[in-house]
Amino acid sequence: MNNADEKQNAAQSEAVSSPGTRVPELLAPAGSPEKLDYALAYGADAVYAGIPRFSLRARENPFKDATLKDAIERTHQMGRKIYITANILPPNRKIDSFKQSLAFYAEAQPDAFIMADPGMIRFARREFPHVPVHLSVQTNTINYESVQFWLDEGVSRIILSRELSLPEIAEIHEKVPGMELESFVHGAICIAYSGRCLLSNYFNHRDANQGTCTNSCRWEYNVHQQPHESAPVQSTHQPEILNGEYFLEERERPGELMPIDEDEHGTYIMNSKDLRAIEYLKPIHDAGVCSFKIEGRTKTIYYLSMVVRSYRRAIDDLVRGNKFDPALIDEINKTANRGFTSAFLVPRADHQTERFDSAQENDLPQVFAGQVKDTRPGWMEVEVKNRIEVGDRIEYISPTRQEHFTLQAMENTKGESINVAHGGAGKVWIATDQSVEPYALLSRVVASQPAASSL
Repeated sequence: MNNADEKQNAAQSEAVSSPGTRVPELLAPAGSPEKLDYALAYGADAVYAGIPRFSLRARENPFKDATLKDAIERTHQMGRKIYITANILPPNRKIDSFKQSLAFYAEAQPDAFIMADPGMIRFARREFPHVPVHLSVQTNTINYESVQFWLDEGVSRIILSRELSLPEIAEIHEKVPGMELESFVHGAICIAYSGRCLLSNYFNHRDANQGTCTNSCRWEYNVHQQPHESAPVQSTHQPEILNGEYFLEERERPGELMPIDEDEHGTYIMNSKDLRAIEYLKPIHDAGVCSFKIEGRTKTIYYLSMVVRSYRRAIDDLVRGNKFDPALIDEINKTANRGFTSAFLVPRADHQTERFDSAQENDLPQVFAGQVKDTRPGWMEVEVKNRIEVGDRIEYISPTRQEHFTLQAMENTKGESINVAHGGAGKVWIATDQSVEPYALLSRVVASQPAASSL
């Protein structure tokens, strides 16, 4: 265990030791072995990772059977928890291999299986009673009778549907107090009922319910109108009266017109803003939620680390009885996003949840610059993720420190002085007069901001 791990565990122990307080779990995505390490280093109490062929991130999942088993062991050695996601809805042809996979991972004793299919849940409870089952959000649990049903079936935790409001969650907790409740607090929101979507399958023959979603809802579309059969198809934007037939044309596939019945205006008609509930953790906790879940197994290490770090601090403040620190929102705003919304958790009449003008926020205050990979006296080796240049204002971020500096000098791997390094170009050496910790990241400051002291 390195110093960053020891400091993080000490901080979490301090929070847990506060008398009379139920400490909520911070649950982070582990989309790869490396991301798992960063999630734990930046403060997650638990992580979730998908079985390669049988989770809803099968399309982008670098885990193999051996590496995922190893991840279970490493996570337990650190005193943290790991939940193994096996939440596809399998057709008949996948049943036998699904069962074999569950048996393989049950031997490694994960802290729970995250599952959605009732038949597979019954099989897991019968064959592997030592492994708890958490009900996936894919099952869309939205009322207390369903929660009671699953409690009777031996499920130990419900991952609640994103479509629930805080009063509805509180009522579920009141009616079924014996069930653990987990809620998403940050990340992407599906246009469908918490993931039960056929768009990707319709457009690309890649089934979201089998783990191969292409996020078709977030592509850029034009709307075309055909008033009647004899009239030619013409492009239209924001028609005042929606008569006739309408078609979607995806930007990268001109001429391929897909019929729709929607009457939305604009282009990104299915592009939801991202969920952000960091400022509402206390009422969510008071409603009965014991685990705060972050979405994003396919997001960057920078995104994962910054979000986990912010929610860790917010939870620790909550446990200690401190007020929410609004500066944490500024930290989250440094990550790539589509704009933020509290969505269904804290609905507002004037709160827009869809983003119609572009796929994501373009004017981010900071951009992921790179991962620190190695050090030597006076220098740190950085794997470059986005363009950096001598003279840039850089933020150094680690599990225990955060500070700004100006990039004074840079060398390539041959030891030659360079002024610019582009994302994807590999590794460079950056001059530093500070100590460098494990799991450190760099971001380039885009907007004019005052220098921050160490946090």
